[in-house]
Formats: sequence, C-alpha cells, structure tokens
Amino acid sequence: MPEKITKEQRSNNMRAIKSQSMLENAITKALWRNGFRFRKNAKMFGKPDISIKKYKIVIFIDSCFWHCCPIHGNMPKSNQEYWTKKLARNVSRDQEVNEYYQDNGWKVMRIWEHEFKQNFDAAVDSLAKFIRTNSVLKEKHPESLSED
Repeated sequence: MPEKITKEQRSNNMRAIKSQSMLENAITKALWRNGFRFRKNAKMFGKPDISIKKYKIVIFIDSCFWHCCPIHGNMPKSNQEYWTKKLARNVSRDQEVNEYYQDNGWKVMRIWEHEFKQNFDAAVDSLAKFIRTNSVLKEKHPESLSED
C-alpha cells in the first residue's frame, strides 16, 4: 500500500519529533529535585538520556514504539517492510550501545516509558536506587539503600 503523504511531508513530520519528550523532562526534573546531578542527552555514544560521567552511569528511557516494547510495541499497518527494518535496527543499535558501555566499565540502565506511565514515582525511585547503587552516594547515604 503506497504512502498517503509525500516524502517531503514525511521528512517534515520526522524532523518535528523532539529529542526530548515531556515525559523525559518530568523524569529529569524529579531526579534533580531529589539531589541527583547529571547531563541530559550528552553527546556520547548512543546519546543516553541521562549520564553521570563521574560514576560511569548511563540511563536510557526507551519509548515503547521506537524500541519495540514486548508489551506495548506495535507495527504500523502501512509500509511494513520499512518499519520492520527500521525498528529491528533500533533494537540492534540498543544492544550495540549496551555492549559498548558495559565493555568500557559503565553501568547501563534501560527503562521503558510505560513504567513511568504506570507508576511515575516508583519508576523514578528505581532510577534513584540504580544511581545510588552504582555511585559513591551509597557510601555517603547507606540508609537510602535499605528500601528493599
């Protein structure tokens, strides 16, 4: 089935997609309010959503559509050949990025966007726990780790 919009219109649509979502901004604001300091969308390999170079921590907030969530990911009905190839490449790239950071001694966390939509506070808490566990913050605040 042919595309219903021109290549130029498709290009404009894709260009309009922001690199930061409102959800990502809400997440980073919540972490910042809790005292965590980090960089957003740093120009690093794979462009992590959150990075803390001092502790070698990278966090990716994966969209259910673009990263093929097993629960919420869906395949567009039009132009399936293109989308199958595109989304499979995204998943493959995610694995390459994970391996790159792990091979270089970094701690990597990937979290699905739907986890924030289901329970925002719990998802932010899991990010905070990941950061504390993998940084010297655990030495300064060991009581914050006893939330298990």
